[in-house]
Amino acid sequence: MAATAPIFDLKLPRGLDFTLQNSPTPEKYLIETMPGGVALFDYNNDGLLDIFLVNGGHLTRPMQLPEKFDRANPRYWNRLYRQNKDGSFTDVTEAAGLATAGAGNYGMGVAVGDYDNDGFADLFVTSYGKNVLYHNNGDGTFTDVTEKAGVAGGGWSVSAGFFDYDNDGHLDLFVTRYMEWDTKHSKTCGGAWRTYCPPVEFPATTNLLYRNRGDGTFEDVSQKSGIAAKKGRALGVAFADCDDDGFMDIFVANDGMQQYLFHNNGNRTFTECALESGAALSTDGKPLSGMGTVFQDYDNDGKPDILVTVLPREIYALYHNDGAGLFSARSLEAGLGALTAGSSGWGVGLEDFDNDGWKDLLVAQSHVLNNVEAIDHSLHYMEPPLLALNRNGRFEHADSGITIPVAGRGLAFGDLNNDGWMDAVLTVLGGHPLVLMNRGGKRHWLAIKLRGTRSNRDGMGARVRVNRQTRFATTAGSYLSANDKRLHFGLDDSNTATVEVLWPSGTRQTLKDVRANQFLEIREVEQS
Repeated sequence: MAATAPIFDLKLPRGLDFTLQNSPTPEKYLIETMPGGVALFDYNNDGLLDIFLVNGGHLTRPMQLPEKFDRANPRYWNRLYRQNKDGSFTDVTEAAGLATAGAGNYGMGVAVGDYDNDGFADLFVTSYGKNVLYHNNGDGTFTDVTEKAGVAGGGWSVSAGFFDYDNDGHLDLFVTRYMEWDTKHSKTCGGAWRTYCPPVEFPATTNLLYRNRGDGTFEDVSQKSGIAAKKGRALGVAFADCDDDGFMDIFVANDGMQQYLFHNNGNRTFTECALESGAALSTDGKPLSGMGTVFQDYDNDGKPDILVTVLPREIYALYHNDGAGLFSARSLEAGLGALTAGSSGWGVGLEDFDNDGWKDLLVAQSHVLNNVEAIDHSLHYMEPPLLALNRNGRFEHADSGITIPVAGRGLAFGDLNNDGWMDAVLTVLGGHPLVLMNRGGKRHWLAIKLRGTRSNRDGMGARVRVNRQTRFATTAGSYLSANDKRLHFGLDDSNTATVEVLWPSGTRQTLKDVRANQFLEIREVEQS
């Protein structure tokens, strides 16, 4: 196959001056290798995507109790950057009311969703410590409503996502937690090499599920929903309706053990079924070091598939949705063996970067161990991101245009310059984020913004089919990060599209002869 031109240009937009402070120490505290999240969302509804970046915190050697991470110091703030019309960014963190991260919090990830259906995107920030829910006031500012909402959690939270699991029109909240761990009980492994310990060295823990009551508060339903019945070491989370029963299911990427698929029973309870469904283990039946995940349809058969990023020599796991809630391992058949066997993956997405109608793969990469090269000369700590283009359901390595190796972690997707070509932002431990701007081309596209009426306002959970491509509406997935809520579809050489929407309410809408190359808002119709 002939070499393709690079897909992305690496940009350093003016004003985006963030550095992810993870504060690595000789103590090898596990939290220092795990941040940090990034969100692409339009917080002020001006039509331009803004960028929110989660920071880590300051670690001392050794840490003292009670744990403090110097989060009042501007160096360790989370940051909100407003995009300007010329593509530059302005740091509005303080003006927006987002400068206070909490003294006992070491930052991890971010979720985005309009939990009160007021038309403005809200922010949920996860931490080692307590989590924070920021309500978007609609005037460019946010208010910390964590205590009122009842979603502080505790322990070590990682990824999170908003979704409507009971189809009542209000976005609920799922939070992954990694393990029972604190700096007092931390330890190092590896003997003379002194490395971060594998997760099996620490006790597993439960995830959190909060049901939105619709009055600005949430109920912790982790126990009665069945979610807390399974302890794990959870990192990534993604949502889709895997068996077409009208209710959103939850896939959780667990580290160093089997993966979890929580099937939505339709009565506000879940049953964990990954093992019997075929989405729990590697092709040869081994546990996975699951980190990031995406739950979308890669082969255009209309059913959502699952992809999980892992450590070297495990191969990124691809579970093909065979229907009826069953999956089969397809990593090798899809070409992921040669592409990923020597790499460590974190943030991940399936997006159509070349607008040919097939979702491509982009992964943030880097090993967990920052001294891995001294231990194993065949491995690398820093790696460039992996781009693989989708050729009829098989992934082929492509030139991303980004050759510099970095310690990649979070990864979020969206069309930053509204040109119809998908871009991405990747976070880097100890460094500046990488802004990957799509070079574009001549193929056609369609971007859809949903406006729910009976369903939640942003239509999260809707199944949208455009010509041959299907997407589930969600901002969740990847690792620690939140994507643009607009649904992007490549149309190849088609000038028009047929759009079918199945809303969470059960309403079905079909739009025919939709013009290509536009941002289209679809409002949910009331069915008689």
